[in-house]
Amino acid sequence: MRHRSVADLMTPTAVAVQRGTSFKEIARLLDEYGITAVPVVDEENRPVGVVSEADLLRRHTAKDGPSTAEAMMSSPAVTARPSWTAVEAARLMERHRVKRLPVVDADGLLIGVLSRSDLLQLFLRRDRSIQEEIREDVIVRIMRLSPSAVHIDVDEGRVTLSGTLERPSLGPILVRLCETVDGVVEVVDRMTYEEGEGTP
Repeated sequence: MRHRSVADLMTPTAVAVQRGTSFKEIARLLDEYGITAVPVVDEENRPVGVVSEADLLRRHTAKDGPSTAEAMMSSPAVTARPSWTAVEAARLMERHRVKRLPVVDADGLLIGVLSRSDLLQLFLRRDRSIQEEIREDVIVRIMRLSPSAVHIDVDEGRVTLSGTLERPSLGPILVRLCETVDGVVEVVDRMTYEEGEGTP
């Protein structure tokens, strides 16, 4: 199975600001591009922080101090690599309580931005695509079962497995593998088995 990577999901960077960019210019960029935050980069295009709508609102309410990107940004920037899986990126977002991650290459240069809405694209996969991946990759390639051994029904990302397998021990393995498929929201196991674990 090939999990979609950060590179597959991220938005290639079209917008970034420098440390000295003003409040009004940042607000204009957010409005113009329909985004909720923008990375702040240094002279070499390395992320040093992020300015969000919330940062702008806090500065507007406080009305004190300089209103530059450097003064308003959340820093240091929490970044992701393009080769990471979506799960790795989501865990980093959760750990740092951020809604977006600047994506950097091997040299630390900004190449894109990954947002929570980008990650949600995983769960918008067509049910047929999920069904085909489970049949071809999980059932046939990994578990080496006949494609007709398991009936796979997918509805809005909810996978229901039915059919008959040889041993009960195969059930939990099958469920766990299906749960790792991109776009799967839930797996319901309705499998039956030809023999119990103690059958000779």
